[in-house]
Amino acid sequence: MTTIEIMALIFAVFAGVKLLVILTNPKSWMVVIRTIYAKPTLTILIALVLGAVSLNYLLKEITIIQIFGVMLFLMFLMAIGFVAYAKETVTWAEKFLEDKSVVKKSWLAIIIWVVLVIWVFYTLFI
Repeated sequence: MTTIEIMALIFAVFAGVKLLVILTNPKSWMVVIRTIYAKPTLTILIALVLGAVSLNYLLKEITIIQIFGVMLFLMFLMAIGFVAYAKETVTWAEKFLEDKSVVKKSWLAIIIWVVLVIWVFYTLFI
């Protein structure tokens, strides 16, 4: 089994378990959510490390362009999920974007996205 296949298996197992939990007892998923967001600094650190490791392994097999192609597909899949909660999503987005500290709170994610987008443009056009 290749590294990407193992990564896909891990994701499929996680997604399958989540779907089973959500379909059988949705409120019990809050245990996972509360655990993940209980210590934001630790969650960020773990996500950064696992994200970097995942990206490193992905780049051994595919390109950043292919990764962004997959992300486009995922964006549409997420949109299908969010549209079921359109009113709540709009309300949340309005509240979120009215917060004057949104950039201050999201600086790390913004830097990562800027670097990745520049990387894609560089790879495509230079």
